[in-house]
Order: sequence, then C-alpha cells, then structure tokens
Amino acid sequence: MAEQFNEIINSGQLVLVDFFATWCVPCKRMHPVLEQLKEQLGDKIRILKLDIDKNQALSATYRVQSVPTLMLFRNGELLWRQSGALGINELGGMVRQYL
Repeated sequence: MAEQFNEIINSGQLVLVDFFATWCVPCKRMHPVLEQLKEQLGDKIRILKLDIDKNQALSATYRVQSVPTLMLFRNGELLWRQSGALGINELGGMVRQYL
C-alpha cells in the first residue's frame, strides 16, 4: 500500500487523504462531507481514504495520532494538515485555496 500511496500523492493532482477508523464517530460524519466535496470539485481533486487500523505503517510515518486526520498533497508535498471533523464549507474553502 505504501508504494501505491506514494505514487498517488506524488502525482500532479491535488490529493486529499482522510486517515480514518471504522470505530470513529467523527470519521463517519466526514464521509458525506468528502462525498460532497468530490461532487463539487470532480476531477480537480482525488480523495483517498486510509483506515489507520489497516495501514498502521503509513499512519505512523505521517504521525497520525487522532482521527480523522486530513492531509492535502500535490507532487508529494504536504500542503495542509488538520485533525478533527470539518464541515463542507470549511473544508471546501480550504481546499479551493490550493486549486
């Protein structure tokens, strides 16, 4: 998974990574927000969801200590990072700064 992950975040496309856990209630609230964001932005962004319990090495590499943790990448560079659930207006406004 790490190789695929690196390949995806190193692309020229804007990639939003959602580190989540199936048992996390705020993570479940993020799901429809991420769907709305994808609907609004279409091909301008790729959204990748990573279950921290199934991707422990990647979670450790990126020092994910709480979920949800959202990270925005382009060309392998971490542009933005935040932990905690966000609403569509807050998340959408932040992402649009990097389009």
